[in-house]
Amino acid sequence: MNDESPLQFPCDFPIKVMGVGDADFRALVMELVRRRAPDLDEACVRVRDSRAGRYQSVTVMVNAHDRAQLDAIYQDLSGHPRIKLVL
Repeated sequence: MNDESPLQFPCDFPIKVMGVGDADFRALVMELVRRRAPDLDEACVRVRDSRAGRYQSVTVMVNAHDRAQLDAIYQDLSGHPRIKLVL
């Protein structure tokens, strides 16, 4: 397996998170991402409701320092029961 990444670090990297659109879903996503990327800027977060309003997607633009940081963020997000999908 090749460990080389096509990404050049540091870089801005978008992560899209989807789940049930509760009032605090955005805050949950930000809390989980900030564990590994404490410099996450509020202006770099976009929220979009599904057509029926049941689900939300939250896209965060992370200033990633290395591949290990991105992997840890994905693991934290994917492991949470309220989060359905992480892209």
